[in-house]
Amino acid sequence: MFDIGSSLREARTRQGLDFNEMEFRTKVRAKYLRALEEERFEQLPAHTYVKGFLRAYAEALGMDGQLYVDEYNSRYVAGDDDHLVRTRRVPPSRQTRRRGRRRESRLVAVAVTAIVLVTALVIAAWKFGGPDAPRVQGVNTDATVSTPAAQAAGVVVEATRGASFMEVRLGSRTGRPLYQGTLERGQSKSFAEARVYLSLASPRNVVVRAGGKVVKIPAGGKLTIRVRSAR
Repeated sequence: MFDIGSSLREARTRQGLDFNEMEFRTKVRAKYLRALEEERFEQLPAHTYVKGFLRAYAEALGMDGQLYVDEYNSRYVAGDDDHLVRTRRVPPSRQTRRRGRRRESRLVAVAVTAIVLVTALVIAAWKFGGPDAPRVQGVNTDATVSTPAAQAAGVVVEATRGASFMEVRLGSRTGRPLYQGTLERGQSKSFAEARVYLSLASPRNVVVRAGGKVVKIPAGGKLTIRVRSAR
């Protein structure tokens, strides 16, 4: 057994991350992440929420999410799994094996349904936990923008309406990191690279210019900008 909350908190602080950055990475509201670290699980609506949030939080910190789910189950959802283990230890007859295969098929169906339900609950919790539009991991919302290079070459990102966490990479989402952090209102960052990938946590608070021209930001806050040399 291990301390779920303190191990999550230690991993986060060791990496120098705050709740705003972890909210952006996991798509889970910061108040729920704080509740996980303080082990105030009663503040979450159901076990399925806790398991989904634990898995997402641990994996975002580079740890084994299933290990945290198993630890939570052993401490708070004990009983059902033990019964299944004891049943499987009985020496099987032919009829028992047939029943076992049917049971395993049902368990697979239940597991698939549970995975779908957890995913839906995480999305619903994000959607109804605040005013921002939901962002779902794995959905490609990138937009590629090409703009001729002008006298004001490069890409400039400015926080005009409020703060926004921002990740900038060279060329694409898998490129070399150029910047990662929070732009406070009134701050700006410039990048001279000809092609950059931007991921913005709060795109409504930010203005992006490429080659001196304002670039339209997709609702998901992810876009690739290529500055073409003028001919």
